[in-house]
Amino acid sequence: MPTTAPYDDIADWYEDTFLASQRSHGAGGFADALGIDQAIVELLGPGAGTCLEIGSGTGIYAERVESLGRHPIGVEISAGMLRHARGRLPAVQGDAVSLPFASNSVPAVLSVMVHTDMVDYPAVLAEVQRVLAPGGVFVHVGVHPCFCGGFADRTDPFGIVIGPGYLDGNWTTASWTDRGLRDKVGASHWPLSILLNTIIDTGLQIQSFSEGAEPTPVVLSLRATKLDTIVASNPRATR
Repeated sequence: MPTTAPYDDIADWYEDTFLASQRSHGAGGFADALGIDQAIVELLGPGAGTCLEIGSGTGIYAERVESLGRHPIGVEISAGMLRHARGRLPAVQGDAVSLPFASNSVPAVLSVMVHTDMVDYPAVLAEVQRVLAPGGVFVHVGVHPCFCGGFADRTDPFGIVIGPGYLDGNWTTASWTDRGLRDKVGASHWPLSILLNTIIDTGLQIQSFSEGAEPTPVVLSLRATKLDTIVASNPRATR
């Protein structure tokens, strides 16, 4: 496991500036204007037992998970982010491609705004499928692959310009946020079809979607469950 992570150097800025700004414009009882909290409530829903958040960061969503009756636990690679998570949730330092949990043991897994931080999200999804209990719930909340990326000019929120590059899965430091996060830590891009097919191919069954932020969505969220059995290594091949 690396001794440093991209967010280590900006953890204080992320907590005190980026998150503080993002979470000060909510409406309807939710903390943010992007619809992240609302997506967690609607897609994760009430439940019991452990909810493992991969890439849990500063633990800012733990309170929301607890409000649903679940017990949040985090895995985060950045020591700097974990320092801010103290007091919010129990969390361990680790890589999401090798989760320190037994197979078929976790009732729910949550991934919030982190898939673009992970260079191998398919491997992470395979780990999610492994640790989820049969019938367990996986909720992915991430930047919208169709409207956010190095190919998207979001200078005018009412006139997003999509340039070449959407279909190219790549790593970029081009920032599409007005507070400049991606130029600091970079981002992976997974076109929509690749992202959804990868989730399906792990043996997770997608149940529902939501999109957040206006006028052009910034967030794409989905709920999936772990199938009791996997019919084939590639479920789409049998259709």
